[in-house]
This record gives sequence, structure tokens and C-alpha cells, in this order.
Amino acid sequence: MFKNSLKKFGIFIAASIVIFVILSFVINQNIIDQYGTRIIILICINVILALSVNLILGFTGQFTIGHSAFMAIGAYASAMLTIKLNLPFIIALLGGGIIAGLIGFIIGVPTLKLKGDYLAITTLGFCQIVVVIIQNIPQIGGAQGLTGIPPKTTFAWTFFAMIITILVIYNIVHSSQGRAMISVREDEIAAEAMGINTTKYKIMAFVIGSFIAGVAGGLYSHYMMYIEPTTFNFLKSVDFITYVVLGGIGSIPGCIVSTAVLTYLPEGLRGFGDLRMVIYPILLIVIMILNAKGMSPSKLLKRKTRGGDKNATA
Repeated sequence: MFKNSLKKFGIFIAASIVIFVILSFVINQNIIDQYGTRIIILICINVILALSVNLILGFTGQFTIGHSAFMAIGAYASAMLTIKLNLPFIIALLGGGIIAGLIGFIIGVPTLKLKGDYLAITTLGFCQIVVVIIQNIPQIGGAQGLTGIPPKTTFAWTFFAMIITILVIYNIVHSSQGRAMISVREDEIAAEAMGINTTKYKIMAFVIGSFIAGVAGGLYSHYMMYIEPTTFNFLKSVDFITYVVLGGIGSIPGCIVSTAVLTYLPEGLRGFGDLRMVIYPILLIVIMILNAKGMSPSKLLKRKTRGGDKNATA
């Protein structure tokens, strides 16, 4: 089993390096213009955020609508660390992630005792509180937004941050702690009866997800060079939940595919003008219907893998 895991790890790293080299080449040779590069970078950032939500929603079963608040905390914290203290970019990213994780712990301890709709409403309220607080702090730009953020984020930073996030989430899910998180999602009462400290694992997932969202926020702020509070309202969290649900709750590959597709769609439909506001929702409805019929990215990937295994056996 260890050899199999090591083999999968090697294949994943090799494939990641090949993809990075190819994308770097086409970007550097201007085969993909700046607009296309922007979409690729935003896809990488959104994948990081979607995976952090998937850890909480998909693997632990905790319905949160306030995840964009941790993205905002990380974005503002890391931006201020580079603007005011002129810290190295990596330190600023980690600092923003740590601050988001700490606040995630403070918020998670009381709120994660709630379940279902109550937890969703509480996290929604927290998200709105964060937005209002940021709007009323002039030292960080207030309602007008924060400017002067140095452009530190590059394709390489976002790509490898995404790869590290995938590896971290994968290893967490396939560890004993990950299996405990999944047991909480499947049946919290049964998990408690088996002696699993459900609150501990819910908080663990929530804090890790908050940290990852904070790092993604730092990447976002240092790429956009300007951020404003309304960017991080609860509608942003709804986007992340949509990526997770359409990709298949609890599926890492499905989450990546759906995030890439749904991030590109609004940009790809710009040529249709105002009609894109009609086409995009229709496509979402069609995708959701296909998802309900068992045609989500995660299920299709599983079928393809199983089909390949059968052909190999034959």
C-alpha cells in the first residue's frame, strides 16, 4: 500500500511539473495573452478556496456560508504585512493564513456546536460582520478599499500553492484524522458513540480550511493590487459552495474540474454581452441536472478509472 501511494505521489508530482512547464512556456511566449493568464491564475486561486471549503463541507459535513470572510482576513492581513512592514511575500502569505486560522479557531469553538441551518446562518452572520468591520477601519482603506498592494503574485506562486493545497487536503483525508472527519459527516451520533471527539475534528477541519482560505486571500490581494470589502461578501462564499457541489461533494478531482470550468465560463461568455447573464445560469441548471443524474465530474472520473481497470484486466 505504501508503494502504491508513493507511486501515485510520483505520478502526480511529475504530471504537475509537466503541466507547469507547458503553461509557463505558452505564457512566456505570449501564446496566451495577459487576459488568459489572468483567468489561469484566478482558476488556481479559486481551486485553493474550493478545496478548503470541500474539507469543511465535503469531508466533515459542516455547512458554512461564511468562508469568504477568512479569505478577506487573509487578503487584508497579508497586504498590510507587505505594505506596512515590507515582509517577504511568503512570510506575508503565511501570516495572513495564520491570522485567518486563529480567528477560525475563535469562531469555530462556539459555532461548530451548532448543526445544519443554524451553523449556516451563524457563519453567514460572521461573514457580514467581517465585511462591515473592514468597511469601518480607515487604516486599511475602509469602504473605499485598500490600494498600493505590491504585485507579488505570479502564475508560479498560485500554481504551486494549488499543488501544495491538493497534497495537503489529500493526505488529511486519507489519514486517521481524515477518516474521523468523514465519519462525522456520515453520522455524527454514531461517530460519538464510537468514541470519536466530533467537536475536535470539526474544529480541526474548520481551522485548516480557514488557514488555506487566508493564504488564498493573500495570493488574491497581491495579484489584484486593490481589494474592497464587498468583494468578500457571502455571495463569494456561495460561489465556492457551488464549485464544491457541482464537482461532487467530497471529491478532490471533481472539485478541481468544476472550479476550473465555472471560473472560465463567465469570462468565456463575455462575447455574448448581456446575454451571458442568462446563458450562465442556464448552464448552471443544466450542470446541476446532469449532476443529479450521476454525471458529475467526480462520478465520471470514477467510471473512467473503473473502465480503464477492467480493460487492463481483460
